[in-house]
Amino acid sequence: MAITDWPAGERPRERLLARGAAALADAELLAIFLRVGIVGKSAVDLARELLARFGGSLGQLANASAASLAELPGIGPAKAAQLLAALELARRALAEEIRSRDLLSSPVAVRAWLRLQLAALPHEVFCALWLDSQNRLIAFDELFRGTLAQTSVYPREVVKRALACNAAAVVFAHNHPSGAAEPSRADEALTQALRQALALVDIKLLDHFIVAGPAEPLSFAERGLL
Repeated sequence: MAITDWPAGERPRERLLARGAAALADAELLAIFLRVGIVGKSAVDLARELLARFGGSLGQLANASAASLAELPGIGPAKAAQLLAALELARRALAEEIRSRDLLSSPVAVRAWLRLQLAALPHEVFCALWLDSQNRLIAFDELFRGTLAQTSVYPREVVKRALACNAAAVVFAHNHPSGAAEPSRADEALTQALRQALALVDIKLLDHFIVAGPAEPLSFAERGLL
């Protein structure tokens, strides 16, 4: 059944206008972007298939290639390009938000941005958000890249980069491609080693996030691990 045949109160566009975008599920928001479905499938059906193809994750969808998106019937190169442009705008909007204010005052935006950056990567990366004395973002760096299983992080290189950025504080983040967000003993030991090394040059480690799939990134600070 086409969306136009649905009761007005159930149509995604009308619901968005009446209740706001936050009231809609991911598939409904995508359906509004897609506008139309294909024979036998509504735009919502098509949106659900698109999400399912990428593990039900907006993060994986945001990191998909135009070619992989265009493979799905009803998408095509033009719509794939439009979708990637819209997702990149969302990523940049979140980046602007965390650059313009105290990072610790925008925890939801930070988590959402980290998910878009890291959640869908097939390999492990270790990143730093370097902050000034007012906890505003100076730079975001991918410091180390590893295999699916592990990455090698060198405290001396981290301290050198911190000094080069003239950072006063830092938030670390790394991803677990396995999808399990729980920190390993190696994660905890590395975090403490980095905290101690940075303390020697008066740079404070504020938090360390683990990003794993669509789940909320895990915060070391909230777990009492710093």
